[in-house]
Amino acid sequence: MKVAFVLKGYPRLSEAFIAQEIAALERRGLEILIVSLRKPTDERRHAVHDQVRAEVVYLPEYLLLEPLRVFRAWLRVRKTASYPTVRALWLDDLRRDPTANRMRRFGQALVLAAELPAGFERLHAHFLHTPASVTRYAAKLLGLPWTGSAHAKDIWTTPEWEKREKLADCEWLVTCTGVNRDHLASLSPPARVELVYHGIDFLRFPAPPPPAPQGDGTVRLLCVARLVEKKGIDILLDALARLPADLSWRLVHVGGGPLQKTLRERAGTLGIDARIEWRGAQTQDALLVEYRKADLFVLASRIAEDGDRDGIPNVLAEAQSQGLACVATRVSAIPELVRDGETGVLVEAENPQSLAAALEALMRDPQRRRRLGEQAQRAVLAHFQMEANVDRLAAKFGLGHAHRVLRPA
Repeated sequence: MKVAFVLKGYPRLSEAFIAQEIAALERRGLEILIVSLRKPTDERRHAVHDQVRAEVVYLPEYLLLEPLRVFRAWLRVRKTASYPTVRALWLDDLRRDPTANRMRRFGQALVLAAELPAGFERLHAHFLHTPASVTRYAAKLLGLPWTGSAHAKDIWTTPEWEKREKLADCEWLVTCTGVNRDHLASLSPPARVELVYHGIDFLRFPAPPPPAPQGDGTVRLLCVARLVEKKGIDILLDALARLPADLSWRLVHVGGGPLQKTLRERAGTLGIDARIEWRGAQTQDALLVEYRKADLFVLASRIAEDGDRDGIPNVLAEAQSQGLACVATRVSAIPELVRDGETGVLVEAENPQSLAAALEALMRDPQRRRRLGEQAQRAVLAHFQMEANVDRLAAKFGLGHAHRVLRPA
């Protein structure tokens, strides 16, 4: 089977899970063309991006920058029998969402429909918002079925009318958390939506070596999160400022984002900036080193004002794969991964006092940290192996299995 995967941007450091999935499907024999709506902005790549064999095609990111390409596509596509129907569908969407982004989606779909090489049997969208719109319009123009993968922001910031119509149109859709599945299933025809976790590639995140002897007693905290509202970094900073003065700690933060300046200034105002190392975005190889140096992982996720929220943050599962105890919030699907008191500690979102108390308790109890980390590692290995979960996705594409059961060293 030949499938065109439509992504918002490729490659992206923050979406290694997509490259991981594509590489795994290619190993099972799926022939993939990656269609990206944007060119990459990250200066670095993960090692997994080099394992992907698929060709990458970039659609016009802004229609005005490639007007002749868009015009040629329109001249070609407007002659097809399906064009009037798809144009009417787009105009109906535009009436309810009169934005430049909606205009751009249709133009990109015209280019995709005009330029897609022969032999492709379906289109597959990663993310239910913009990529699924382009995919839906293009698939209808081409007379092909389309399918999709939904994740987090794309679900919770897309209007209900749009989700209902896309779910009615697609052949099937997978999503990466039970919370997502239940929500989308309530809006879709029966058996249209299926749960498929992303999972961890334990070849890239093998079990860590035995821990080194403790140093000066300083507890090394790690947070891996984009500097955006839904990650709750401001809450984490407020919690750290509440820790008792006798505790020795340092925080390593990995991730970039638009709130970097604001949050670093907040850390300064709180008087804790000297204890924080802001590392910026990192590759998976560099991140693995940070997991193995850390004593405790923390993530203060929240629901943003626009409804955006995490699903199951991949970084939590990665941290657990390295035997790290995790403190996180009861938001969205995080409790599907972190079981309070068994494989980590959960606190309520937007509550720096509770977060500080949970962190202090674990910082003072290294044996409990170790026990929670070991239990988390066993659980993530049992339920979140990437290959086992990709087997389920491969079956949706009519492919066979390449399942490997991995055990900690």
